[in-house]
Amino acid sequence: MQLSKLGLKLTAGAGIVRLMDDLGEAAAGRPDMAMLGGGNPGRIPEVESRLRARMQRILADGDTFERLIGAYDSPQGPADFVRAVASLLRRELGWPVHPENIAVTNGSQSASFMLFNLLGGEALDGTHRRIFLPLTPEYVGYADQGVTDGLFVSRRPEIELLDDRLFKYRVDLRGLEMPEDVAAVCVSRPTNPTGNVLTDDEVAALAELAASRDVPLIIDSAYGLPFPGIVFRDATPHWNERTVVCMSLSKIGLPGVRTGIVVAAPEMVRALVGMNAIVNLTTGGFGPALALDMIRDGEILRLARDVVRPFYQGRAEMAVDLLRHELDGLDFWIHRPEGAIFLWAWFRDLPITSDTLYRRLKDRGVLVLSGHHFFPGLEGAWRHRDECVRINCSQSTEMVQRGLRVLCEEVRRAYGEG
Repeated sequence: MQLSKLGLKLTAGAGIVRLMDDLGEAAAGRPDMAMLGGGNPGRIPEVESRLRARMQRILADGDTFERLIGAYDSPQGPADFVRAVASLLRRELGWPVHPENIAVTNGSQSASFMLFNLLGGEALDGTHRRIFLPLTPEYVGYADQGVTDGLFVSRRPEIELLDDRLFKYRVDLRGLEMPEDVAAVCVSRPTNPTGNVLTDDEVAALAELAASRDVPLIIDSAYGLPFPGIVFRDATPHWNERTVVCMSLSKIGLPGVRTGIVVAAPEMVRALVGMNAIVNLTTGGFGPALALDMIRDGEILRLARDVVRPFYQGRAEMAVDLLRHELDGLDFWIHRPEGAIFLWAWFRDLPITSDTLYRRLKDRGVLVLSGHHFFPGLEGAWRHRDECVRINCSQSTEMVQRGLRVLCEEVRRAYGEG
């Protein structure tokens, strides 16, 4: 089989491909694998029971189930779901949005692919426009989404060392220079992989920077506000017509239904709807159907605040305490857990690379993800990239603790080699 240039790009050994291959391999043949590497959310009984009850009502309500599986929706998404999302955002956040500001996609990964390639790449005048990531590390799934090469340009963060073996990445606002060829500014909030939550001041500064160049600010809120709301510090949701906010139903407890939600200016929504029609014909209906009632009555915000956020915050605190105990005496740092479902561990001056550490851990039945995958568009050598790993803390307490202890053993072994 002879692949096109694009085909080769999309089938190469990207970090997201390795991640999903590892997940599939473990699910199929290694049920004892400690799954600390993927982005799968945890199973939260209260959320699952709420979704099960909704599914039972769908099955019991006349021909509702048959309509759900037997008819195409609009490429914008089911109309009742789109209206409910717009109403929730107006009522709870005061955002001046209406159905024309909402598009449904087949997951937030699909949304980012469409947005990046609608805006970036080769323009009509022959110039090449890029997506600016003002803070790395950033999401592994961005790195290979460009139809054209060189789609991303990014910057190193400032690193602030805190007490108790914690640190924080901050946007280098004083030294931040945005190239002339930028088509959009993009951040995730909370940031995948680190759990970093950009401050309100950082978001405001980035929004002003994007506006000064007349380009949109894209905020990937797949883990953030208003839902699933996995944010452990004070943060204000941000949106205006120059901003594109991408949300997801995955981390509220519906990763398998692949439902993303984009909030944007009407012209951006129309472009996404057109691309959706070409690429997907329409969007899947199961996610919107399962979440419709909880969005209409606002229960999704209660679940996010009272159930989902405390679940992940408790897991993060447990994992931090274990790492501090097991790695005492080593030069390790943990990004302060501010949101999302991950810990980001930095082993300063680690004698091996984080990719070697990943391979050793995989051999011992523990999956993490090497940090070097999370710096799309960053030019120049930086040892820090090869000293970090992303750890998913969302699985069972037993699995997380078992996997972390193996990780700590291998890290101690690696430092002993130096």
